[in-house]
Amino acid sequence: MTKLSVNINKIATLRNSRGGDIPRVTAVALDCERFGADGITVHPRPDERHIRFSDVYELQPILTTEFNIEGYPSVPFIEMVCKVKPAQVTLVPDAPDAITSNAGWDAFKYKDFLKEIIKEFKKHKIRTSIFMDPVEDQIIHAADTGTERIELYTEAYAKGYAGGKELAIKPYLNAAIKANELGLGINAGHDLNLDNLQYFASTIPQLLEVSIGHALIADALYFGLENTIQMYKRQLSVQ
Repeated sequence: MTKLSVNINKIATLRNSRGGDIPRVTAVALDCERFGADGITVHPRPDERHIRFSDVYELQPILTTEFNIEGYPSVPFIEMVCKVKPAQVTLVPDAPDAITSNAGWDAFKYKDFLKEIIKEFKKHKIRTSIFMDPVEDQIIHAADTGTERIELYTEAYAKGYAGGKELAIKPYLNAAIKANELGLGINAGHDLNLDNLQYFASTIPQLLEVSIGHALIADALYFGLENTIQMYKRQLSVQ
């Protein structure tokens, strides 16, 4: 079954909006694990407007599921990841002022750049995933970087879902087939929710992991965190 990694950035955003330590990021992460999450994702940005670098260090020794750290591979980010040694690092091409991730890598243009970074993470036995648009030619170039996985950027699928899910998922299916041919593991994330997740997970072959934060935390306001995580897990189990 596809694994669910819960992105807890929004928990940190809520904490930071008031100051102090409510809600506690570490406590929520442990509760997510206890409620059935298969992993925890964080995406620290340079301005630390949600997850702080200190949060990453505090989470590392207490998590028992897979820890996934997302981010742009700046020198401070690389140094932090190599110290923390999460199960997975997901590289995104975000500008420092990006509100949220909004594009995948141009793996042809940045191939040499990514190769060197991925080589460093491999020295530390950290699995690497790179954030990619569903473009077959780009998936081929991604394989040349040495990454173990790609994360398909699913915003376009989510936006197109209501207008025709078969058309919306077609480029993702083609990209996934190409990734499978090249031996790349497949993750996915961005704007996946209770409406569109089951179809995506049941259609994409060998989908290993989805990372979901914004929609899941928003749903938890109505359904409660434990119930919400189980609702998302059920969507992943119907395949």
